[in-house]
Amino acid sequence: MPFLYETHMHTCQGSACGKATGREQARVYKEAGYTGIIITDHFFGGNTAVNRELPWEERIDLFWKGYEEAKEEGDRIGLDVFFGLEQNIHYDEYLIYGLTKEYMKAHPEMEHWNRRQQLEEVHRACGCVIQAHPFRMRNYMDRIRLGLHFCDGIEVANAGNEQMDDARAWRYGREKGLVMTAGSDNHCGGNWPLYGVVLEKRLTSIADYVNIIMGKHSVQLHIPEGRLEFAEPPVIDERHKALMLDESEQEAPAEKEWID
Repeated sequence: MPFLYETHMHTCQGSACGKATGREQARVYKEAGYTGIIITDHFFGGNTAVNRELPWEERIDLFWKGYEEAKEEGDRIGLDVFFGLEQNIHYDEYLIYGLTKEYMKAHPEMEHWNRRQQLEEVHRACGCVIQAHPFRMRNYMDRIRLGLHFCDGIEVANAGNEQMDDARAWRYGREKGLVMTAGSDNHCGGNWPLYGVVLEKRLTSIADYVNIIMGKHSVQLHIPEGRLEFAEPPVIDERHKALMLDESEQEAPAEKEWID
């Protein structure tokens, strides 16, 4: 029996751009037939809903509210709900899975981690890091930066992307031998395309998902047919050209654009 999970979604309690509460999101996914969801609100490097002027522990308590409301509703209606977060570092974004509230309260320095520190510290905490929508270009971004050395895998399909972004990500991930995931990036609840991953076993904790990623196990993607193909011949302008980050987080033009 396959088990369907959302890996990338937001609530209005944790993300300033969120339009739905944790409770509302849980109901949407239950009605859509999902086994479970992972709440990944925007952390303090990104578009968080939490006032950055508050004391650290209070900020963490508020950041967890969307997840906790979704978890309460999920327990009531029969939906698995797990915690994650999405952090923005100089416009490239990373999905982090496996951290606890207690860990986060004890590590205020995590707000200022660079990419290398983030990966190493999350690993020490028995978590994992996925680069979200690596080929996305939006008006709040200046360039596409590929953090090959700073993640355990990449999100190759995101419902908020242009199809070309996902087609490029899949080709890049396949070439580099990366674990590849999919997520909806759902901010609004209903009336949004729902993506995700299909797993062979039901998750009992977020640690189970981390183990899948760290074990480099391939997962089945729940995405529209043809999503990872180019809908039309791709044209790459200057802003869409990819930069590679080396192990010192320095930028250099990518060796290719992953369009064929």
